[in-house]
Amino acid sequence: MGNRLNFRFPIETLQAQRTPFYYYDMGLLRDTLRKINRIIDGKPFKVHYALKANENARILDEMVKAGLGADLVSGGEMKAALAAGFKPVDMAYAGVGKTDWEILLGLENEIGCFNVESVPEMEVISALAAETGRTARIAIRVNPDIDAHTHKYITTGTADNKFGISLEQLPEVVSLARSLPNIHLRGLHFHIGSQLTDMKPYSMLCDTINRLQDEFEGQGVHFEIINVGGGLGIDYEQPDSHPIADFEQYFGIFDQHLQLRPGQELHFELGRSIVAQCGSLISRVLYVKHSRDKRFVILDAGMNDLIRPALYQASHLVQNLTSLSDEHDTYDVVGPICESSDVFVRDYRLPLTQRGDLIAIRSAGAYGESMASCYNMHPLSGTFFD
Repeated sequence: MGNRLNFRFPIETLQAQRTPFYYYDMGLLRDTLRKINRIIDGKPFKVHYALKANENARILDEMVKAGLGADLVSGGEMKAALAAGFKPVDMAYAGVGKTDWEILLGLENEIGCFNVESVPEMEVISALAAETGRTARIAIRVNPDIDAHTHKYITTGTADNKFGISLEQLPEVVSLARSLPNIHLRGLHFHIGSQLTDMKPYSMLCDTINRLQDEFEGQGVHFEIINVGGGLGIDYEQPDSHPIADFEQYFGIFDQHLQLRPGQELHFELGRSIVAQCGSLISRVLYVKHSRDKRFVILDAGMNDLIRPALYQASHLVQNLTSLSDEHDTYDVVGPICESSDVFVRDYRLPLTQRGDLIAIRSAGAYGESMASCYNMHPLSGTFFD
């Protein structure tokens, strides 16, 4: 019973809902946004919310109310951001594979920045801007070759990753950007990975940016903005102990170590650290199956609802919300999808669990609903807001 006592959820109300569904604690989300704004108040910092973490319309509405900008990686996200009321000037559009229609959509709406990932992309943006009589505001995404020591699928800043311009190519690319018609070079963009809980890679990033700024200033090049991406991690193991990420330390690293120039803005692109802890995936136990060596708790939610454990071998806290037993047993908690990888946790201690129990998979506010699919023709899960 211990786990379920930590919940702020109205259990009786949740029991009446059709499962599976995503539960969002909007009070926690608002507390998180207020904390971010308190920390950055009075600083030349601008936070962009990364829509890829969760593009639910209710979530986006809270981001707009809090005054955040939007970090986008597709034309679909741009349309969602426009519909939600984000200001185009506060939109930054990243991604290695921007299509022509997506670029044109950004030009038409005069978004604040295209984060350019390659020379061919920059040349296409310049040509499309010229055709439409517009000027494209860009930042060059730099690959700083910093290993953030996170999962290989969410590392983005090493020389082996597909993202950004290498440090060796950067002077030539900056020179090209300044020469192309209909291009306005605003700054440099960086992103070194996701789910970072060690701040050392961010300190290393600051050192790299300081060196680059010194070098370019010596050539008479000044940048309006520096964008350091996001990637701040959360506590997946104890979400109730750490419901809000360590934004003080995160912003403090850049405040202390990054040497901004007069009038320069520092931009951030945060997603997971804002929304992950406010969301849980709520599921119902269909069966408890005993095999020779295992006990399986089979849920009506699967990897189609939360793919992180299958894709990244990620770990989420799992709680039985309704068991009244003081006894515990060890289970593999699995879903109904016809894949052996459809497993949320293995050899996991839970109160004695039976058919009909409600199970919460915590920290699912980021990369849960946004990565959901209809695999095996399961319908998309619903939502419940507190």
